[in-house]
Amino acid sequence: MRAVIVIPTYEEAANVKVLLPRVRAAAPEADVVVVDDASPDGTADLAEKLGEELGRITVLRREGARGFGAAVRAGFAWALERDYEAVVGMDADLSHDPAALPSLLLALEDADMVVGSRYVPGGAIPHWPAHRRALSHWGNRYATALLRLPVSDATSGYRAYRASALRAVDLDRVRATGYGFLVEMAYRVTRTGGRLAEVPIVFEDRERGGSKMSGRIVAEAMALVTLWGARDLVRRVVPPKG
Repeated sequence: MRAVIVIPTYEEAANVKVLLPRVRAAAPEADVVVVDDASPDGTADLAEKLGEELGRITVLRREGARGFGAAVRAGFAWALERDYEAVVGMDADLSHDPAALPSLLLALEDADMVVGSRYVPGGAIPHWPAHRRALSHWGNRYATALLRLPVSDATSGYRAYRASALRAVDLDRVRATGYGFLVEMAYRVTRTGGRLAEVPIVFEDRERGGSKMSGRIVAEAMALVTLWGARDLVRRVVPPKG
């Protein structure tokens, strides 16, 4: 399948100079689009320079409204406009090992969305403290149980989609802006009849730069999950009229 890898960035200059050569080595046939939210550290300029050296790397420079979900949606829309068959999303902070790209794309042959999972056999988060591991684990348990998602890691940002699945969910209707975006995408792909699969990944903590995660982002994701779950429950209990 003709594939493109979407990488959202904000102040990731120290990481993209390492990441992009690794991506090119791991997936030499795939194109790459870096979606940068006006990083003041020159991330976009560096990515463009690396694109000239490595080839087939495009940089989208976004102004105005920023955020993870909006940046990924912009990259997905760019990919759909150019008729790619497969679209991969991954983080820029080196927490997602580019070496897993071939397994994600291979599994997409029999699925509509493939999640790089930390919670299936072979997956791991080797350096997280116990409290962070527990928060992620139980947050995922809550989301997957309430929304009846057929995956164990609904918040993993390392995943591949068939373009047909992205078109089916209608990206303009996706509402979450933070990491709730990841849960919403799994939810919408499931509700539109998409087939989900998981492959194991080892998730590493970033070594350079600051994390974009915050309590507000976590709260937004949990609130949205609760809202969607309650809405689904009402629909199951109260039959539609007519």
